Amino acid sequence: MPRYAFRLEYHGAPFCGWQRQSGQPSVQAALEAALARLDPAAPIVAAAGRTDTGVHATGQVAHADLSRDWPAERLLEAINHHLRPAPVAVTACAEVADEFHARFSAVERRYLFRVVSRRAPLVHEAGLVWQVRHALALEPMREAAKALIGHHDFTTFRASLCQAKSPLKTLDELSIVEVPITAGQEFRFTLRARSFLHNQVRSIVGSLERVGAGAWPPERMAEALAARDRSACGPVSPPQGLYLTGVGYPVDPFADSP
Repeated sequence: MPRYAFRLEYHGAPFCGWQRQSGQPSVQAALEAALARLDPAAPIVAAAGRTDTGVHATGQVAHADLSRDWPAERLLEAINHHLRPAPVAVTACAEVADEFHARFSAVERRYLFRVVSRRAPLVHEAGLVWQVRHALALEPMREAAKALIGHHDFTTFRASLCQAKSPLKTLDELSIVEVPITAGQEFRFTLRARSFLHNQVRSIVGSLERVGAGAWPPERMAEALAARDRSACGPVSPPQGLYLTGVGYPVDPFADSP
């Protein structure tokens, strides 16, 4: 059975997250339903990351084994046809080796978190960013973020129900930029690591927002990390600002894809 990899983007608002759940709409279920229209075997799909309720993606990666060969470009078009009207699209498709696994072959995940600071309600970006009504300062957040780069025990920034065997993770990048917008401020947080703990990104951004708002001094971020105590974490940011933007592999499966 040939194995195919898919790069996907989706709007997370209508879904209970990536993972299939009984009686709930999920991205996995939407993709599997589309594939079932093309393959009587009703393929099971595995993904690089199980995004939570309301979290978006522009670079999720999944794979499935199909019962027959498909030209990649034709398969991409057929899946997208059957995904309608769900806010999910396959943006790249490629046949891969049997050893490829969307989750276990991955060597890097990349996330983006968007925060907009303004008092007026959002119109075009509603549901796509976290809106705060107070101003944020960029440089204190950047200073605080430095403490989290590298290999650490991230217990403070880990959900209490996280199922990871260890809280030890290596955060390779945590960068923050302010991008120009017509009204207000927009800050974009980029995080990159081999893997993340449950709610790690949202916990980190929520704590950094406290620094940007002036409620925490920058050095409190290092103190929170060292505490290894969930109670030392700031408020967890909401899901709508979070995007899974990419997954890295030793060899890019989509290098030659349409």
